[in-house]
Amino acid sequence: MADLRVKRMETGQAKIRNVPIAVTPEGFWCCPSPAAFQKTMKNQSFHGNSRPSPTPPSPAPTKVSLHRTQLLPAERSPIPEAPGSNPAAATGGAPARTPKRSSENSSQRKITVGFGQPETSDLKVLLSGKEGIPVRMNVHRDVLAEHSIFFADRLSAVPQSPPPCLDLPDCEDVEIYVETVGLMYSKDVKQRLIKQSVPRVLRIMKVAEALGFQACVRACLEHLEAVPWVEEEEESVVSSVRHLHAKNLGASRILRRVSSEAATAPNETIERIIELVLRSGEDKGRREMKSLVLKLLKENSLLIGGSGGAAGDVCLGTLYDSSRSCLESLMSLFRRASEEDAAAAAAAAEKLRREICLEADNLLWLVEIMAERRAAEEFAGVWAGQEELAALHRRLPVASRHLVSCVTARLFVGIGRGEVLPAKETRRRLLRLWLQPLIEDFNWLQHRRRSFDGKVVEEGIGKTILTLPLEDQQSVLLSWLGSFLKAGDGCPNLQRAFEVWWRRTFIRPFMEQHRHRHQQQGDACGG
Repeated sequence: MADLRVKRMETGQAKIRNVPIAVTPEGFWCCPSPAAFQKTMKNQSFHGNSRPSPTPPSPAPTKVSLHRTQLLPAERSPIPEAPGSNPAAATGGAPARTPKRSSENSSQRKITVGFGQPETSDLKVLLSGKEGIPVRMNVHRDVLAEHSIFFADRLSAVPQSPPPCLDLPDCEDVEIYVETVGLMYSKDVKQRLIKQSVPRVLRIMKVAEALGFQACVRACLEHLEAVPWVEEEEESVVSSVRHLHAKNLGASRILRRVSSEAATAPNETIERIIELVLRSGEDKGRREMKSLVLKLLKENSLLIGGSGGAAGDVCLGTLYDSSRSCLESLMSLFRRASEEDAAAAAAAAEKLRREICLEADNLLWLVEIMAERRAAEEFAGVWAGQEELAALHRRLPVASRHLVSCVTARLFVGIGRGEVLPAKETRRRLLRLWLQPLIEDFNWLQHRRRSFDGKVVEEGIGKTILTLPLEDQQSVLLSWLGSFLKAGDGCPNLQRAFEVWWRRTFIRPFMEQHRHRHQQQGDACGG
């Protein structure tokens, strides 16, 4: 709070300029915004330097912060200095116009704001803020002392006669300060806050807390607890009320909106969400929720940063258990599909195909989550050992099996990005067992699955191959070359990896021999 100085009102001080002031139904005056301050000062400077017009136009009405207010024009809203000079104040009407002479303009201009019945005020408060415009409030010391601990402490040592003027320099928020003092005259502060924006209520609460205006602080907290926040306002609200939590003012009710005191661990909620998504049989809802949950888990550093604690460990356990369950179900469905008679009913075949696609899509979603969490190494080892599933893969039509190849593709992409770091033997088995099925489905995936990015998959396969020993690179790439020469664009294009392997195999040995020979010659010359 700014320093407080007490001084008497001296005669002959700078003239008081009147600005558009709003009067509320309860009879106190409300200060306009800083923008209105500046605009009013410019208008007054202009009129002070020119001859006044006999009938100056009234400014257009504008709304102020307190609702259901009436704007009084500048030319018709002087705040009276002497008792009895404002007969309209009691009725809420506009005071009579007082003629002004241009000689009354001075270098220092002030805004006068009156509260209650201005002619009965027995205290003046002068605010000086960053706007550079002094604001003088005509107030009543008993009202301020009753509602504000700050004013009660300072006024206890100030004599009542003559009426003092309290000088508050360096006021951070003059506009809100004036409005907060005005709320001391209100019978229902909470009602006055309705339709106020959340940032403005936070500003009022900050000033009210500094003034020790506890009723206003509680009203602000009740308002913030009930009103919806937009996402951008949440952090400001929480940070503003957190330090009030220990003051028993009701801040805990607001904090419960963003934090829970329930004993239930968050991992149980994660398990429940994953279970609900995996069991869903509705295509659109399942697809949208998979996308949403995956996005939220990516954004949640607690779950993807590798330091999620107990909740993160349980989440991993849930993912592993669910992936094993999906894999067992997928294996059973593949066996049924491979053994089914070709003359089976089309409806039964279509139902089986949908079940296979559902389980494979669930498995792909789980692998995506594990890869994003840098926790798919264990599943990569399990997938590399699915020899029976890979053998059954060719017996099914590509429309049924293609999502299984998407699982393989996601693992290759994860290895290429450094998200999945399985052991060398696991990488070798993955390529030996699953690269050829992926090659066979690649053309179909490129043309029939929108979310399949062939370039990304090609890069992932190539980088995975290049992590193997050179002889393994040669074996895999020569096998790929035979497929590429047959299928062309229908086969993954691994030419970039092929070039790297070529340089490692044929160019690098020659360069190393040349470097070694040059070094030996240098040593001989040096000797």
